[in-house]
Amino acid sequence: MIWGLAVIIAALLVYLTYALINPEKF
Repeated sequence: MIWGLAVIIAALLVYLTYALINPEKF
């Protein structure tokens, strides 16, 4: 269960980082 939570958190961090790098696409 902890692995699933870690995957979700990692995905959110990557998404937020990508959004900060390319804000014009959001």
